[in-house]
Amino acid sequence: MHPVSKPKRITSWHVIGAQMSHFRRAARLTQPALAEAVGLHEDTIGSIEQGRRPLKIDLAETLDELLDTKGVLAVAVSNVPDKERFPAFVQDFVEYEAEALSLLSYENHVMPGLLQTEDYARAVFSCLFPPISKDEATDRLSGRLDRQQLLQRDPQPVLHFVVEEVILHRPIGSPEVLRQQIRHLRRCAELPFVGFQIMPTSRTNHAGLNGPLVLLETPDHGQLAYIEGQLVSFLVDDPEEVSLLQLKYGMLRSQALTPEDSIRLLDQLAGEA
Repeated sequence: MHPVSKPKRITSWHVIGAQMSHFRRAARLTQPALAEAVGLHEDTIGSIEQGRRPLKIDLAETLDELLDTKGVLAVAVSNVPDKERFPAFVQDFVEYEAEALSLLSYENHVMPGLLQTEDYARAVFSCLFPPISKDEATDRLSGRLDRQQLLQRDPQPVLHFVVEEVILHRPIGSPEVLRQQIRHLRRCAELPFVGFQIMPTSRTNHAGLNGPLVLLETPDHGQLAYIEGQLVSFLVDDPEEVSLLQLKYGMLRSQALTPEDSIRLLDQLAGEA
């Protein structure tokens, strides 16, 4: 698959990283020496200076004191645009998602991010391995909830979701968190611009075994696909490949339960049948 071709993105994190590198050198400190002083691995310092890892506000404040930079790094971190809170490899997708005319999503392990409750999303981030810090989890949770403003947007997008039935049985967080999540799905499924279908675990023929995918239409009617896996994610804009993924999604819709049967199953699982 061909990723969307774009110039290298220069983000606020690249600028902040370059500032941090300059201040470190001015203080005549090596990366290993600075890492030891703040209790981090030198690779982490290198990643921050290269803009590949965001600088957290508490570390920025520590560095400002250590490097005598008069609060410059903390101010810079505090003024990073909201969209850049997301990891660099998904920033482009988040921008396209926010403006999408239509979005089709298939998920096989967790609820789609756009439909997650706050408690469910928090539990998902707590499952990540290696674990992430509380601050990073808070940032990611805030970013995920911000993305859900798409459901309140005017004009309304056209959204459709296919989720695996097994997701509705896995009690991520707790059984109560899952129950509340299912009830939230039920409410979302009633929105006039949202389509929702469940892929039954009993189905023997399945077009989605290669994993989750998202298809979206841009404001200028471009067609894109977003693929995400272990430590990798990318946008696809090659027309032939996007067309193949659209055919795959169409087959998934035909293999899933009807919208009406999907609603009935949600009601049963929520104990409201």
